[in-house]
This record gives sequence, C-alpha cells and structure tokens, in this order.
Amino acid sequence: MRIHRHRVRKPKITIPQYKLNERIESETVRVIDENGQPLGVLKTEEAVRLAHERELDLVEVSPLAQPPVAKFLDYSQFKYQKEKEVRKQKAQSREVEVKGIRLSLRIGEHDFEIRCQQGKKFLERGDKLRIEIVLRGREKAHVDLAQEIILKFVEVLKKDFPLRVEQPFSKQGSRLTMIVAR
Repeated sequence: MRIHRHRVRKPKITIPQYKLNERIESETVRVIDENGQPLGVLKTEEAVRLAHERELDLVEVSPLAQPPVAKFLDYSQFKYQKEKEVRKQKAQSREVEVKGIRLSLRIGEHDFEIRCQQGKKFLERGDKLRIEIVLRGREKAHVDLAQEIILKFVEVLKKDFPLRVEQPFSKQGSRLTMIVAR
C-alpha cells in the first residue's frame, strides 16, 4: 500500500531579466563587444550608439559590477539561449519522493524478498524509502521484534547500496517507521 503525501509544487524557474539599450540606468558601463573583446568603460549613450551602428543590442549582463558590464548582443538570440538553458535544467532536475514499504511481524520469506526488490528499485531511482511496520493487537507487545525485522531489511539493502538513515526508528502509536536514503 502506498503512503500518500501532499505534493509540494516546485516554484517555476524564472529567466533573469536583462536591461538593454536605453533602459540601462547607469551613466557608464564596461563594454564587451560581440567577439568578447573589452572596449573599456564608455558612457551609456555612446555604447548604445555603437551597438546600433553594429545592428546589435547593448545588454547589461552584470548589473552589480562597478561599473556594470554590458555586451553587444542580438538580444532575441541571447534570450532564446537563456530560456533553453532553463528548460534543460528543469528537465534534468527531479524531485526526490519518499516511497513507502510496509512490512509486518509475520512476513513470509518470499514476501520479504519481494519487498527488498521493491526497495532496491526505489533506491536506484534516487527516491528515499520509508520502512514501516504496523503492529496490531498483541503484536504491540513485541516492538523489539519489529525493530529486528526493519534492521534485517536495512541490512539486506546495505549489501547493494551505501545507505544513510534519514530518520531513525520512530514509534507513533502502533506504527514503527524508519526513513533511509542513498
């Protein structure tokens, strides 16, 4: 049975806004031409005029520098490249989920092996693993046996992966849980 948690929506990755041409507020800028060669510190109006002569835009790429750094670029192409980088980063980033494996005190050997295979599959994908045992009735008197089963499960997984314990044993009512990750 899968444990459901509310999904937290990741914030959208935003593309940084760049000031260009007449929108640059600084009086002087350090100018770099389209080939990457520095032209020195120029007045903003003069730099914009040079950019228009070359049929390019003057884009402020480093506004925090003293004086700000501006480049001669084709702004539409530059913006497209930045958006492409952001899309690539977003595609490569993956949210880590916590997958649940439920064991019991009377689990059979074959069922135990199946749960181990599931746990290995989740850990290979990079997810965290919540191992839990729900104690019912008279089983509540045997918390030590439940801990042994969880430790045995973790030992089997440690043979294939170096595991770290994210959350040690915690007992909430009749439920024992432990969270491990790669």
